Amino acid sequence: MGKSNNHTFGTRAIHFGYNPQDFHCAISPPVFFNATYGFSTVADNESAAAQGGMLYAREFNPTVDLLEKRLANLEGAEDCIALASGMAAIGTMFLSLMSAGDELIVHETLYSNTVALIDEALPRFGIKVTPVDLTNQVNLEAAISDKTKLVFFESPVNPLGEVIDIKAVSETAKHRGVLVCVDSTFASPWLQRPIELGADLVMHSLTKYISGHGDVLGGAVLGRKEHIHILRDRGLRYITGAVLSPMTAMLIMRGLKTLPLRMKQHADSAIYIAEKLQAHPKVAWVSYAFLPSHKHYDLARCQMSAGSGMMSFGLHAGFDGARELMDGLNMIAIAVSLGEPETLIMHPASLKRARQAIRSDAARLVEGVNEDLIRLSIGLEDQEDIWADLETGLTKVSD
Repeated sequence: MGKSNNHTFGTRAIHFGYNPQDFHCAISPPVFFNATYGFSTVADNESAAAQGGMLYAREFNPTVDLLEKRLANLEGAEDCIALASGMAAIGTMFLSLMSAGDELIVHETLYSNTVALIDEALPRFGIKVTPVDLTNQVNLEAAISDKTKLVFFESPVNPLGEVIDIKAVSETAKHRGVLVCVDSTFASPWLQRPIELGADLVMHSLTKYISGHGDVLGGAVLGRKEHIHILRDRGLRYITGAVLSPMTAMLIMRGLKTLPLRMKQHADSAIYIAEKLQAHPKVAWVSYAFLPSHKHYDLARCQMSAGSGMMSFGLHAGFDGARELMDGLNMIAIAVSLGEPETLIMHPASLKRARQAIRSDAARLVEGVNEDLIRLSIGLEDQEDIWADLETGLTKVSD
């Protein structure tokens, strides 16, 4: 046990960075509940300060530190910072690495709250955001300027399931001296490791597949030590202060131990469901990157080991059909989020209309998302039961 790198991914997800003999032979790591640290001498106090942040729990906690080291090892990164949520991770990264006058390039389709951040918040701080279609490298070449600081995108993309060529984007950006960050939440480090493909930074919503149980919030940014130090010394210390609690860190580590097993099941069930949906007469289209019919199928197989549990699809009956399907389900939950043991389904257009009924400018569908799109997060139930519930719902859809 401990810090060995000689083990496979699944073993390191359970053991890396922890030796029970250092903690009274307790197999599970202890949870450190503390806000500050006490020292017996001024010299000891100064030594802790010199090590960077080991004075106060906003910047260092032993339980959180173990999670960060384990995630960095699994992702193939030099360092990691864990934060209170996925949005805390994105916000901390943007505000720590960019300043007024800098420019950010993003893929035209992003998670809706990331869109809110780049549309409403970053421009207030003088950061210019340029959305482009990063599936075409010509667009990136044309968008980069002398002020471009960072390129940010998801792959696979939420909720369309597009796959962006991480290696190609990274090569183009590095040629111009620009950093690249990939939101790899849909994949997890078990299926995809962007740093190995040339990215500088990787972001995860730990709420999703890595914790895997839908009971905590968390986020992480991983990359080179020099960049993570900036995020910790600026972003976590005084810009956002978005601290991850030690109990949450422990729960995320508990979920991390079963990540390979869960991702295999998610992926196996997802391809089964995607094929069933694609063959159903009421289904107009299915977007799942490991379907041979997907436009990014070859790329997905090159940079991912499997297709994750996320897909989107649409019905011939469009907006109304999506609502009829969802109302006809018995087991599958109508819910946002993803990566949980339970299968979850959502219809972005319905949520948009509900929000706009309260405030006309409150929400919009992100680029490329039409009103027929249904997002499905395949859970860990038996795949036959998942399909049986979807099939029941499809019988409720008007012809």
